[in-house]
Amino acid sequence: MSVTNIVNCEVVVEAAHITKVFGVNKVLDDVSISLKRGEIHCLCGENGAGKSTLIKILSGAYQPDGGEIYIDGIMCDTLTPLLVKQKGIEVIHQEIILVNELSVAENIFPDFKFRKYGFYSFEKTCEAARELMDQLGINLNPKQLVEKLSAADQQFVKILKAMAPSPKVLILDEPTAMFNMNDTQMVLNLVKNISQKGIAIIYISHHLLEVQSIADTVSVLRDGKLVSRYDNSKKDIDLDKLTTDMVGRPVNMFYKRESSHAGKELLKISGLKLTENSPTLNFSLNKGEILGITGMVGSGRSEIIRAIYGLDKRNAGDIQLDGQSIRINSPADAIKLGMGFISEDRQKSGLVLSMSILMNTTFVRLPKRGSLINLQKEVEIARDYVDKLDIKTDGIDKITGMLSGGNQQKVIIAKWLHKGFDILFLDEPTKGIDVNAKFEIYKLLHKLVTEGKSLIIVSSDMPEVVSLCDRVLIVCDGDIKGELWGQDITEDNIIKISLEVS
Repeated sequence: MSVTNIVNCEVVVEAAHITKVFGVNKVLDDVSISLKRGEIHCLCGENGAGKSTLIKILSGAYQPDGGEIYIDGIMCDTLTPLLVKQKGIEVIHQEIILVNELSVAENIFPDFKFRKYGFYSFEKTCEAARELMDQLGINLNPKQLVEKLSAADQQFVKILKAMAPSPKVLILDEPTAMFNMNDTQMVLNLVKNISQKGIAIIYISHHLLEVQSIADTVSVLRDGKLVSRYDNSKKDIDLDKLTTDMVGRPVNMFYKRESSHAGKELLKISGLKLTENSPTLNFSLNKGEILGITGMVGSGRSEIIRAIYGLDKRNAGDIQLDGQSIRINSPADAIKLGMGFISEDRQKSGLVLSMSILMNTTFVRLPKRGSLINLQKEVEIARDYVDKLDIKTDGIDKITGMLSGGNQQKVIIAKWLHKGFDILFLDEPTKGIDVNAKFEIYKLLHKLVTEGKSLIIVSSDMPEVVSLCDRVLIVCDGDIKGELWGQDITEDNIIKISLEVS
């Protein structure tokens, strides 16, 4: 849908000359955007560009230090989250905010407003949920517990919950961050459907191909400033120019894989069974190799590396390291054998967000002088990794939770480099990271393999798999259904193998 087809094109939200300062840092500097009824307005920028701060201001979580906000042409002196909801603005944050123990219908309508004979009626709540799903073309069982749903279906429940109060404006923050191509397209189609009902949408995404296909308008933030705005009514925006606007210099859309540095077999997995009835898995990892494991959401790809690392139990299987059988019953066993693990949820299981860069880097192996911690050496170590990995910060004492996603990921890598590893497992290593930070992470990972490290990367991002990996395993229903090497690693080949077994 193009801007010219928007239903009733008046402006519903306008943020004029917004400024926000935290301490000495001006995170938003004279930013102005407007949103028309039925428009899909995509907001792009690197991590730390100011996108989240702007959304938090529009949602009432933060107050601006300068500028005005107008809703339906009326200036709002002070916005609160409650007032924003009353004004018809709903925000769908990236983090899942659902009650797993409740049904789909109860999550959509948590206020118990549907009653029969004066008492709450679960059946009426389910009927209302079905009606809303029919309107939006979503097919879910309203009685199903949310904890039983896939990540994609949980995202649909979040959208349904936001649509239940009939909003004027919908703000979506990285709604497809964890989706495969099919599920992503379903979300994009749903967003278009919602906009065609006259609802204005602010859509934040690092996936620029999504932006190109869905946006009516694109605004680009860099270092807290609005640097460009595009009318994308013809859906032909130049992606190279968009990335240049985001980072301030030309950046290749896709990383070019360097030549393989793979050597002899290092890790061999034989007869691995995750459960008694699951498929039997056999594969290996070579020294200096990047081995990719890909597949659809729910295919079981993450479960494979979690079982090897001792995070999850396995039913059977032999693991050999350098030709010798080893026992890994817990992550502690794996760490002692020179293995590291970077979880897909870096904020929950990769970092202590309330701790500094220094502490997150060194606490896995504190430098000692006798029986005491060598504080001077600890500072030297942290500063060395900040410099080596080009972590963007104003000091090693900065709280890690205040860093961008890309820099947080670098801190996790610094932690494992300091601890020492021969094999590193990475689950969705660039989830929620912008294009420039991805490029830096990719270069860092290739540097590691040139130094003899070996990596197993689980990823649903096919351009990432194609550009990074020396070899790729395609997983479906918990089984390895195909393997690709070198120049045969293409999106077409991955999809072909996936479709052949689906």
